[in-house]
Amino acid sequence: MEHTVTTLPTARQSGCPFDPPAELIEARRHSPISRFPFPDGHEGWLITGYDLVRSVLADPRFSSRKELMRHHPLMDLSGIEFPPAPPGEFLLMDEPQHSRYRKPLVGKFTVRRMRQLTERVEQITADHLDAMEKAGPPTDLVTAFAKPIPVIVICELLGVPYEDRARFQEQIDAFLGGETSDEDLIAAYTATQQYLAELVAAKRANPADDVLSDLMDSDLTDEELQGMSLILLSAGFDTTANMLGLGTFALLRNPAQLAALRADPALTDKAVEELLRYLSVAKTFTRTALEDVEVGGQTIKAGSAVILSYNTANRDPERFADPHALDIQRQATGHLAFGHGIHQCLGQQLARVEMRVAFPALLNRFPTLRLAVPAEEVDLRPETADIYGVKSLPVTWDV
Repeated sequence: MEHTVTTLPTARQSGCPFDPPAELIEARRHSPISRFPFPDGHEGWLITGYDLVRSVLADPRFSSRKELMRHHPLMDLSGIEFPPAPPGEFLLMDEPQHSRYRKPLVGKFTVRRMRQLTERVEQITADHLDAMEKAGPPTDLVTAFAKPIPVIVICELLGVPYEDRARFQEQIDAFLGGETSDEDLIAAYTATQQYLAELVAAKRANPADDVLSDLMDSDLTDEELQGMSLILLSAGFDTTANMLGLGTFALLRNPAQLAALRADPALTDKAVEELLRYLSVAKTFTRTALEDVEVGGQTIKAGSAVILSYNTANRDPERFADPHALDIQRQATGHLAFGHGIHQCLGQQLARVEMRVAFPALLNRFPTLRLAVPAEEVDLRPETADIYGVKSLPVTWDV
C-alpha cells in the first residue's frame, strides 16, 4: 500500500541519541519507499529501506548534480536557481566529470597506502592520549581527542603547515558544524576557500611529500585542485571526528560491548564496521531522477527529488538482524555508512585506519573511562547538521 511521509523528522527520541528519528523508522516499517511532499510543493520521494537505497545509489539514472538539487526537505527554495558545482567539487557531479576528478585521487587512498599511514596515526593518537593523561580528568573528549586526530591526519595528507592547523580547524568547524549564523558560515567558507587557494599556489611553487603536491603533475587547474581539497577536507575530518566522539559515547552506553572490545583486540575491525552501521553519522543524501524510473513498485518521474535515508537503511531488519542493537560481534559488512556506487566515500579506508587505531588505544589507556555527566546532558549536534555527532563529550577516569 502506498505510504506518504508529510515532513522529514529530525528530532530523535528522548534518551535514544543513537537511533534515527522514530518517525523514519516507522516509515520504513510501513514501506521502504514513501511519497514525500517537499516544502516548495514538489512531490518527491523518501527511501528508507536498505535494498532500495543501495539500488538508487548504484543507478546512473539518478543524479548528484548540484544544479538539479532544487528541492530541500526542510525549506522552501522556490525561485532559487543553483549553479553547477564549482570545479573540483566532484561529489556534486555525475559522469564523466566526476571521474575526471576522482580518478587521480583513487591511488592516494588505497587500502595499502592507508595501512602505511597506520604507524603515523598511532603516534598522533598516543600523543593526544599522553596529553589527556598529563592534564588529568575530567576532559572533553571531542576537543582533546576526537577532533584533533583526524584534523592532523588530513592536514598532513594535504600538506597544511603545522602553524596553520589550529586556525584551519576553527574555520572548518564554523562551516561544517551546523550552528553558525548564515553570515558566519559564509565568512568561514570564504576564509577556508581563500586558504586552500593559497595552499594550492604554495604547492604549485614548492611541491612537497603530500597528496596535493602529488596532483601537481596532472592537468588539473589550481581552481580544480582547490575544489578537490575542500571535498577531501570535509570528508576526511568532519565524519571521522564525529564517529570518534559519538562512537565512544555509544560504547560507554553499552558497557558489555565496550568490555568485549577491550578484552579482545581481534574484534576491533568488526566493532568499527558495526559502529559505522549503527551510528550512520551521514544521515541522508538526495538524488534527482534523470528519467522515469521504477523503484520498489513506484514510478519516480524525471526531475523528481529522492531523499535517501542512510540511517534507516542501516537499521533495516531485512538486512541486519536485531538492527537497533549495537553488537560488535556482528558481520556488519555491506552497510551504507560510506554510501555506495560511484560516489562511495573516497576516504573510507583512511577513516577505518583512524578508528581502528583510536578506539582501542583510548579504551586501553583509560580502563575506567566513563561519562562525567549524565548521558542525557551530553551536548549533541543539531539534527540539521549534515553530519550527526556530539558537540562535547565530558569524560573522566580514575587516577
